[in-house]
Formats: sequence, C-alpha cells, structure tokens
Amino acid sequence: MSKKTVSVILLLFLFIIGLAGCGKQETTAGKTLQVGMDASYAPFGFQDEKTKDYIGFDIDLIKAVAKQAGFDVEINNLNFDGLIPALQTGNLDIAISDMTIDDDRSQKVEFSQSYYKAGLGIVVRANNTDIKSVADLAGKNVAVSIGSTGAEAARKIENVKIREFNTIADAFLELKAGGVDAVINDIPVNEYYTLQDKSKETKTVDTPINSEDLGIAVAKNNTELLAKIDKGLAEIKQNGEYEKIYVKWFGKKPPVE
Repeated sequence: MSKKTVSVILLLFLFIIGLAGCGKQETTAGKTLQVGMDASYAPFGFQDEKTKDYIGFDIDLIKAVAKQAGFDVEINNLNFDGLIPALQTGNLDIAISDMTIDDDRSQKVEFSQSYYKAGLGIVVRANNTDIKSVADLAGKNVAVSIGSTGAEAARKIENVKIREFNTIADAFLELKAGGVDAVINDIPVNEYYTLQDKSKETKTVDTPINSEDLGIAVAKNNTELLAKIDKGLAEIKQNGEYEKIYVKWFGKKPPVE
C-alpha cells in the first residue's frame, strides 16, 4: 500500500469521526427523552382518575418546552426522593416535579432558570386553632414527604417529631386521620389539596414559611440539554404559551418577573 493511499484512508477516517462528533452535538433533536415526576403533587403533576393519564402544570409545561426545543417526552412516575438518583444514573433525562432549587440539589444536578415562584406552607386540620405559624410547630408531630424541602424545614424546628412519607398524599391522609398535627409542603400544592378536599377537614395556615424557586433538573454537566430547556422556557414565556398554562392550572395570570 502506497503512502498516498494510506493518507487518503487516514483522511477519510478523520472525516467520518468528525461527522460522528457533529452528530453528538444534536443528541436531543427529534428524540423522546425520559421525564420523571412524582404524580402526587397536584396541580403540578397527578394522574387523571378516569383516563389514568398524567396531567398537571408541570406536565403541560415540559411538553410545551420540549415542543419548542425540538424533542418529545415520555412521562415516568417515581417517588420524589428517587428523581435525582435516576438522573444521576441516566435512567431519566429530565426531572420536573415541583422541585425547589437549593444548594444541596444543585451540587447533584443542573437546574434550569426558575419557572415558578413557590414557597413552603403548613396544612392543619380545620378545627385546629393552635398552629398559626411555623413557631407553633415546636414539639408537634409534623408530616412531610421524603427528600422534600418541607422535610428540611421541619428538621430546623425545635423538638419537632417528624413523620416522613413516600408521597405527600400519604402525609395529608395521616393528617386527616389525626396521626400528625400538621403537614409542611409547597404552598400551591397545599392550596390545591385543601380546595379539593370535599370533606373540608383541612385548611392552610395563612403565614408562609419561606419563598422558593422551582426548576427543571437534568444530570450534572448536561449543559447541551439544559441550554435547550432554558431557551424553550424563555420562548414559551415570550409567546404567551406559559401564561395560558399558568392560568389553566392556577386560575390567574403569573406574577410579573
């Protein structure tokens, strides 16, 4: 084999490798990405009783972002505390589930720009007159969902007795059954739950615990996908689709940023 022939083969090989590298830069284009959420956080994500489809604000939002960014999504229902590990192992591409952006989680995953301004609040039984703020939870039995910021907030309360549940729905059921004095959870979920509670056995406490930003999570260093999500999110905010979704699930326009 002549040196000229070897050179031609080498150039062809490098050209093919270059094409393969270019292809990797568009890994999400036209593909179906796996999205994880906990289907117990209505109105962000829950299962329709009749159709069994997963519905909610987070579902509509990620579908709109995906459409704008040029990929499809498949929804997977996992317990909340399993979402970040599933991103880390590659079983999920995206997690969106009323997830607060905080320092601890940001060390494990990448977060999009905030898509919702939330906060933690308290739910008690309707006949409770003792608990009016987080200070009144000292020494009380408090229910939270595993791995949530509600659980983190509960641990800061003096002499509190914490009960952790796999889903926030189970925590609310324990409250109604009288097993705990209160539930700490995200305010929009609390409000939706008490509004839908036909028994009227629960109510929200007026004073919030704090204010938080919700974000869409991807695996650490997956900057390509994160950039597409941020771009898609910005575009649906600009074209009015975000406002439509927000009004659909919360009955009011989103706050001005």
